[in-house]
Formats: sequence, structure tokens, C-alpha cells
Amino acid sequence: MTASSRRTTAARSRTAAVGAIAVAGALLLTGCGDQTEGGGDSSNETSSSSKAPLFDKLPADIQKAGVIKVGTNAEYAPMEYQEGGKIVGVDPDIAAALGKQLGVEFKFTSGSFDGLITSLNSGRYDVAMSSITDTKARQEGLDDKGKKLGPGVDFVDYFTAGTAVYVQKGNPKKINSIEDLCGQTAAVQRGTTYEQALQAQSKSCTDDGKKKITIESFENDTEAQTRVKSGGAVAGVNDYPVAIDMARKADGGNAFEVVGEQVDAGPFGIAVNKDNKELSAALEEAVNAIIEDGTYKTILEKWGAESGAIDKAAINGGK
Repeated sequence: MTASSRRTTAARSRTAAVGAIAVAGALLLTGCGDQTEGGGDSSNETSSSSKAPLFDKLPADIQKAGVIKVGTNAEYAPMEYQEGGKIVGVDPDIAAALGKQLGVEFKFTSGSFDGLITSLNSGRYDVAMSSITDTKARQEGLDDKGKKLGPGVDFVDYFTAGTAVYVQKGNPKKINSIEDLCGQTAAVQRGTTYEQALQAQSKSCTDDGKKKITIESFENDTEAQTRVKSGGAVAGVNDYPVAIDMARKADGGNAFEVVGEQVDAGPFGIAVNKDNKELSAALEEAVNAIIEDGTYKTILEKWGAESGAIDKAAINGGK
């Protein structure tokens, strides 16, 4: 889910509001919704094996299990989505590549986005990987007002993305940026950083003497898209790579278009329990390994997500 979006003024980045908007227990991420099992290609490509170059870096319990349990919200093509009953996309492919380095399987389960971090810290998942923007608030377990709600998480940063505004094809309301949404209705997925981006922009509108933005927040991104498509909302806000993919593919490219440039770009991170420093360190090494051997670049090119490439992994690089 992008960077100060999944997010200050104006993304599946799931972008500065997954800045501080989702922490209930761990962030405002509460509730888990229906869970859908599905794995990336990693299930057929990796196995627990001390022959993998970074296997010995993993915690002993994960070495023994041979599996890293991953929580995701598979509704953000091209980052993660379901196709033929299987979770596919940028994140599952990156996870499969990490699995080869670590010698374990990454097993994805899809649930509601705003419940991922709570589920991670409760032990349901080992990590959460779902276009989650790495922010200080999420690291520290703070809500959007700075209130401590949970222990927070550590992030292993592997991608970068910003917030994008999308509208109906043809842009009937002539929206050119998030600033143009003052006095308008905008749709967004609940619990994302781009929901916070809309909230921040709405405040800027009223501070400038303009009308607030009417923000309609939905449980999943599909509902937000439908609202925009029907004309009930003049625009939606999402992660840049997700919005671009929607504009290219929805109704054969005839449903939406992206307006303006992405803003507030920030890192996506693999969320890890703060008590599991060993796993965070192993994942950081694995991300750097696939960057160095070219696998990372190949995956991003496959999905048209090259704009989000990073040069080096980091732990808790978000601001």
C-alpha cells in the first residue's frame, strides 16, 4: 500500500499518512478482514537450505520453519494483487528473490491493509510487505496526532514512491494537482498515508480560506476507484506506481488518468517486529544482494516500476 501519501500534502506512497495513520496497537492498523492465502513465485523457487548464501543470517526459528510469513493487502497492482487465485506483483517477485538469498519461502497472506502492523506485532506474520511507507510515526507506533498507540515496527526499505492523484479519463473537473481538490470530494483507502495527505491538504485549504476537501475513506482501494469512476468523487489519491498501472489497464486504459507529478516520495519498507533485529538485518543484506546481482532491476523492469528503484537498502530510513 505510498510515502507521505500509503503521505503531508499529497500511495498500495501507501506515502506519509500504511505518515502516521495506521497504528492501533502498532499503528492505526486495526482489524484484519478476510484472509486470503496466496504466495508469490517464492513457494516453488526456494527451500530451507543452509546452501543459500544468507541462510545463516536468519533467526533460528525461521531457519527451522523454512518459511517467512508475510502479511499483505493484495489490491495494489502492480505492487501486489491477486491473479488466478495467486498473489503476484512487484512485492511477491522481490520476496521470491530474497527467498533465494535466504533459503526460505516467503508465504503471502492477504488481509485488510489497516490491520497489517497489528497482525505483525501479534505474531500472525513475521513481516508485512504491502507497499507500506516507512515513516517515523510507524516506527514509533504513533497516530497522526503523535499519540503513542503501540510499539511500532522496524522497516527494511526496498523501494520508493510518492503520492499521485487520479481522475476520470478526460479529467472532466480539470483537476491538475492535489491543491485543486479544495471544495471537492476525493476517495481514498482508509488507513493509508495518502488518506493523511488528503487530510493535510484539506487543512491547507481551510487555512487559505478555501473550502475543505470532502474525504471519503473506504475499506479497500477498489471501492475508492469505483467511487471515482462513477463520478461520486472527482479524484482519488494513491501510490504513484499503482495509479499509473490503473490508468494503463482499467477498462483498457479508458477509465482513469493520472494528473500532475508524484509528490512526497518516500521509502516503502518491509515491516518487522522491533524485537526481531536479526531478521531485519538478514533482510537488509538480502535486498542489497539482489540489487547488486541485477535481479532487483530485472523485477522492476518486468512490472514497469523502475521509477521506484533504490541503490541501497536501509533500515528505518523514513522520516
